[in-house]
Amino acid sequence: MTNSPIKQTPQLAPSTTTPSDHQLRSPKRNRGLRKLQSAHQLSSNYAALNAPSLISQQRQQQQRNTSSSHNNQAPQIPPLPTLSSHHRTRSNSDAVVPNASSSAAAAKRLTASKKNTPNQNPREELEALVRQGPQGDVPTELSRLRHLVLCEGLYADSDGMSQIRIYVWLILLNAPAISTDSYLELIRRGASPAYSKIRNDTFRTLATNPLFKRRVSEASLIRLLNAVAWKLHDAKIEKLVEPTMVNAANERGSPELQHASPIIKHAQGPPTTTATDGSEAGGTEPGIYVQGMNVLCAPFLYAARSEAEAFVAFHGFITKECPGYVRGAMDGVHKGLALVDKCLAIVDPKLSSYLQSKHMKAELYAFASVLTMCACTPPLPEVLQLWDFLFAYGPHLNILCICAQLVIMRETLLTSPSPTKLLRSFPPLQAKLIVEITVSNLRKIPADIYEELVHHAE
Repeated sequence: MTNSPIKQTPQLAPSTTTPSDHQLRSPKRNRGLRKLQSAHQLSSNYAALNAPSLISQQRQQQQRNTSSSHNNQAPQIPPLPTLSSHHRTRSNSDAVVPNASSSAAAAKRLTASKKNTPNQNPREELEALVRQGPQGDVPTELSRLRHLVLCEGLYADSDGMSQIRIYVWLILLNAPAISTDSYLELIRRGASPAYSKIRNDTFRTLATNPLFKRRVSEASLIRLLNAVAWKLHDAKIEKLVEPTMVNAANERGSPELQHASPIIKHAQGPPTTTATDGSEAGGTEPGIYVQGMNVLCAPFLYAARSEAEAFVAFHGFITKECPGYVRGAMDGVHKGLALVDKCLAIVDPKLSSYLQSKHMKAELYAFASVLTMCACTPPLPEVLQLWDFLFAYGPHLNILCICAQLVIMRETLLTSPSPTKLLRSFPPLQAKLIVEITVSNLRKIPADIYEELVHHAE
């Protein structure tokens, strides 16, 4: 406190001196000094950083009382803070921008201090990781993010709403940044070739879920699915037209491209014939909309803070993580159903044998759960929590999550003479229990079966 600028300010004597001195200490002159120093304090936040402590204020009050007792001729003028050369350091907002080397050193010190912080709240740690970004190696920070999602989970209210969930999903899905104008351009294009099929499905999307109906409108769902359909349509046209654009001078193209005659044949024909098929597109050709995409899209709209965020997350998910689910033939879904039977036979042979004896294959009871990543099973907050796990460690684990739901129903299924009725609709999701059983059963899966799990949706 010895360097406090107020304590070093000389005290002004009472107004018993010459007229010239009295003129210097006139109220008008003091107001001018206060205005100048107030301007300085506003520009550098001087007053906030150099406020005297309580001890200094007591000492100053004692000094003023002492001086006033000895000089009763005129009131004591309070001392004015001067710009002393000894003052505290300014705030970071007023400091000069450091160079790159000092910034890097400061970042390292900040990272070290964060790592050494004992008993840090996991929720605050997760939020800081999402808001501030990685402070070190990106793969290491991603592994840390996944671990926090698995062990601590994302904080959410009773409706499943979380302020950072959509951003965690975007990070884990490695979704690219997109401007809102790009999304609006797709909206302005109007109805896509699959618009009629979209309208036939959207009105029944999670129709019995009051949480979803209260937050997401059907118009919002239609806009997003229609924009995704346009995006997939454009990508399909570019893929078909690209060979002819490269070899525009030759009708059949180069000899290397003649082996790709089916692609060239489709490119020479009308490009919208296969795109307008929508959900009826067959074979391995990518479709622009299949039945079930409306339910798969619903959690993204519910968790996102805007349609543009939901659009980029949903589009990235279906094109990178499970493109086989949205092809015309849904070959990825059928591969997933076969893997449900395989994995259930490994993790619970008795239950699998019993269901097989009743001719209950996964294609009869698990089609919707595979296609929608269990989004068809309420409650919606549990679906969001389960998706946190799936996006962190891979959507292919949804197959094992379905097996975990069967294991939870094990005793009821084994004692039921007709398990078909029980499996028409799965019981309410218990995300935490399902994740625990899935992680436990994961150790039982052989390497070759796990490899099929990873690649079945491609």
